[in-house]
Amino acid sequence: MRWLDGITDSMDMSLSAVGYEPPPTMLSFALFGGLFVLIGTSRGSHSFTHTMSPRLHFRLYHGCYGDVMIMETPGIPCDNTRMIACGIRGSEMFAEMDLKALQSYQILIKEIGLRHCVDPALIAAIISRESHGGTILLDGWDHTGLKFGLMQLDKKIHHPVGTWDGKEHLLQAVGILTDSIKAIQKKFPSWSVAQHLKGGLSAFKSGTEAIATSADIQADYVNDVLARAKFYKKRGF
Repeated sequence: MRWLDGITDSMDMSLSAVGYEPPPTMLSFALFGGLFVLIGTSRGSHSFTHTMSPRLHFRLYHGCYGDVMIMETPGIPCDNTRMIACGIRGSEMFAEMDLKALQSYQILIKEIGLRHCVDPALIAAIISRESHGGTILLDGWDHTGLKFGLMQLDKKIHHPVGTWDGKEHLLQAVGILTDSIKAIQKKFPSWSVAQHLKGGLSAFKSGTEAIATSADIQADYVNDVLARAKFYKKRGF
């Protein structure tokens, strides 16, 4: 390639002009290092988006609603009734108990996460909190017969679709979650990214109308979910 020879000759002339003769290996390294930069630049710089494969970039992918790994959370609140299974360790303990059940849904969770631009670890955390990966459900319903599916949609508020552990259910449930987050973003435009996500999680649980100020965010639920999400993020979700 003549243009490559030209680059090499130019480098030799420039270095000879200052009285320095570089070793061949150093020249080759510099040349191909420069080519790597040029090729990379010519292809453009693209930030990671929700179209990327989560299997290849799961540690970098966090969707459109903030990075859960940098959000502060104390985990499950500790009080007189919960002195042991509380805090970050308490949340991680429950998340670990549900890990095996959730791993069977991992591919589906990642697919749904990409579709809705939501961190798969966050979806896994909600499923863990709501239904322990489906292990406590009876034909997809909770013990009251009011909440359905892995993410426990209340039939009094929503009209659950699909099978309790299928793609259609998760698409619907995660769609409701993103709608909740967007509603909070619109309602409180001055809030931070973390507040929007926390408010959206709380709204997913209790409805947007239940949140008038940041004090209305369900700290118990939200902090536990975020702590579990961090746990699952470190395990490939």
